Amino acid sequence: MMKTTNKYINREISWLQFNERVLQESDDKNVPLIERLRFLGIFSNNLDEFFRVRYATVKRIVDAGKKGKSVLGGEKAKDLLEEITKTVIEQQAKSLAILKNIVDELGGKNIFIIQETELGNSQKEFVKNYFLEVVSPQLMIIILNDLTRFPTLKDTAAYLAVKMLIIGKQNVDKREKHYALIEIPKGVDRFVVLPKEGDKSYIIILDDLIRYCLRNIFSMFDYESISAHMIKITRDAELDMDNDLSKSFIEKISSSVEHRKVGDPVRFVYDKNIAPDTLNFLKEKMDIEGTDSVIPGGRYHNRRDYMGFPSLGRQDLLYKKIIPLPVKGLGIEGSLFEHIAKKDYLKYTPYHTFSYIIKFLREAALDPKVKTIKITVYRLASNSQVAASLINAVKNGKKVTVQIELQARFDEQANIRYAEQLQAEGVKLIVGVPGLKVHSKICVIEREEKEGIKRYGFISTGNFSEATARIYTDYTLFTAHEAIMKELNKVFDFFETTYKINKYKHLIVSPHYTKSTFLKLIDDEIANAIAGKEAFIKIKMNSLTSYKMVDKLYEASRAGVKIRLIIRGVCCLVPGVKGMSENIEAISIVDKFLEHPRIFIFGNNGDPKIYISSADWMTRNLDFRVEVGCPIYDADIKQELLDTFDISWSDNVKARIFNEEQDNSYRKNNKANLRSQFAMYDYYLNKLAEK
Repeated sequence: MMKTTNKYINREISWLQFNERVLQESDDKNVPLIERLRFLGIFSNNLDEFFRVRYATVKRIVDAGKKGKSVLGGEKAKDLLEEITKTVIEQQAKSLAILKNIVDELGGKNIFIIQETELGNSQKEFVKNYFLEVVSPQLMIIILNDLTRFPTLKDTAAYLAVKMLIIGKQNVDKREKHYALIEIPKGVDRFVVLPKEGDKSYIIILDDLIRYCLRNIFSMFDYESISAHMIKITRDAELDMDNDLSKSFIEKISSSVEHRKVGDPVRFVYDKNIAPDTLNFLKEKMDIEGTDSVIPGGRYHNRRDYMGFPSLGRQDLLYKKIIPLPVKGLGIEGSLFEHIAKKDYLKYTPYHTFSYIIKFLREAALDPKVKTIKITVYRLASNSQVAASLINAVKNGKKVTVQIELQARFDEQANIRYAEQLQAEGVKLIVGVPGLKVHSKICVIEREEKEGIKRYGFISTGNFSEATARIYTDYTLFTAHEAIMKELNKVFDFFETTYKINKYKHLIVSPHYTKSTFLKLIDDEIANAIAGKEAFIKIKMNSLTSYKMVDKLYEASRAGVKIRLIIRGVCCLVPGVKGMSENIEAISIVDKFLEHPRIFIFGNNGDPKIYISSADWMTRNLDFRVEVGCPIYDADIKQELLDTFDISWSDNVKARIFNEEQDNSYRKNNKANLRSQFAMYDYYLNKLAEK
């Protein structure tokens, strides 16, 4: 990887380097074998989303005839599209080689992924029956030759492009060809587990199972040869909202999500072994243009399905599951309100159990003293106990208000379903703040006590989802701090009265105050450094793309402020450059769990100011979303956050270094190996053992 020549690393290129780190996990022989396959699935899923969102955005700039250098870190949009395509082709080739190695290693563990040509007699019989009973009823097959209009292919769906050479007297080149498309059904598991033979497990991929049954599918055609190769189209996923005032916001989102299915194509991936005439036929019929990313791939697409590769009962090839721990001093039995009334508590999933969120909401739903519950929802699990608890609260006479973000990307349909369900049960629903997404993760309940109304609540860095809580690391603060709760209530007031801008002494709230508050906190560290006082900044977040914030960190570095950044994903800042960023170090940790928390630590001359937040330092989070950052006042929790940051920073197993070369090199030193996610669990185990 060449050194960057710009002041910033381009956001799209940095994102591709993040996905390269995910790919590294699939190639790491210290990662359990089936988990490596699943990382390949994550890599592929990430790439789909990248093309649907980021690549599509750059393509829109090109199509508009603009260069886009000011928003693309100094790169021209057209050049960037070419660089992205080149990088993705290289990564795809690497991922295919990794996949082959993993499949070979699985064979050594008596797990065989076989193709249709390798089926034994008993397996052939199983496959025929499985096809007739399970697969065939769900197949969508389109004969293309006689269609006046080529069908619209679904976004990111996988298709087998079938070519039949019809029997005739002509030379082979002049014989009639029939083309067809078979959509790989999503309602059937992609990996079909065949009957076990002794201690050997066999799997056939659904695509190959369908290939084996091609003669059954196309028996009405008199052909001498038939072939089937995979193709996939990726479409622009931007939501284009119409301005029809007669439609509700839910209707507009629903319509826009439907339109996404026929958005402009931005990537066409095909099996590199497909016949040239078949490829040309498809590209011509689909109007694939020069500005679209045309990428040769392997035999199988939608490798994101490897995220769901069957475990086959092989615990030896999986990560050992951890048992989520209780928060010290906060028993899951009894009343959480009684505990939280006395002091704040911090939950750090998945090391701690997510059950505290459910317990808190269920207690609120049943407690006669609780009068109101207010909560924001960005993403929920498919079978959400959070939603069930809120409905339970309504049935018990509580006044429940839910701000649900219908524009949570790729979760729009799920959130629409939840919105309709909650509304039908009597929940007061707030479904939109004009011009803003609500990304904050907050909850306030009001309880009638002897002294009057007392508020309890929580502020989190991540979503209230049981599913993601098992694999995302996130902090949640439970508190009854009177001033903080009062200000959280102001945030909910803003959802209903958006023209009224509230003032906050404690919370850091986007879009009005997040950027200015963090700039002021950095300025304070600059002033301390200039005055010869201790000055440092420690930040952990998902992405750093705001050039304004990057420039301010450069300014702090030049003033002598020591800065440590842990950025999981995109980082547009270039650390370690003399005269610009020599006092900045930055790492990324990609491991078993997805690092998701946002924590901000400012030295403050020996008395650190610490915040958790839902906001990354991206323009969208700072200026176009409702985000909430919360100060940490409890001394024990402040120390806990300092400790957990330092554990992550000390990682020398899964930490990669950000540098000018953008080479994703692992951090190596002469210290004992420390894998931060494993060390974090041990840290919380030890805390429980302390008196």
